[in-house]
Amino acid sequence: MRRKDKAMDQNAAVRLLQTGEYGILSTVDAQGQPYGVPLNYVFHDGCLYFHCALEGQKLDNLLANRRVSFCVVGRTRLLPDEFSTEFESVIVFGEASVVQGDERLQALVWLVEKYSPDFVEEGHKYIERHDSRTMVVKILMRSMTGKAKQSPKM
Repeated sequence: MRRKDKAMDQNAAVRLLQTGEYGILSTVDAQGQPYGVPLNYVFHDGCLYFHCALEGQKLDNLLANRRVSFCVVGRTRLLPDEFSTEFESVIVFGEASVVQGDERLQALVWLVEKYSPDFVEEGHKYIERHDSRTMVVKILMRSMTGKAKQSPKM
């Protein structure tokens, strides 16, 4: 990271991964074309999990190259008079793989608990109904950097 004065400590970076609403998954296809897609995710035990359909460009890209980056942006605030922005963000680098079995089902439950905490029971039923058409992918984190520019008000 070029601007060490903006480096976020590891605990703050983990908190942002735990509380972030969405992230941008970046992959590369077999021809080297980059692809970034926003998606919901959950962070658990040092790994990121997301769900998706059984086919599509991101899965094709992951078959070609398992290495990914994942970016989460937290709070931001424009500072027009300073020609700047307050922000917080984390970039994760890692390897993605499809998960199966208990880990897969648990990741789906974690997603329900994160995004629909008032509807967990209904979420379990939803998982059962859509189970056959849902893939779960885990990103095993290899490294992570967080960066922030914040004022005391943020």
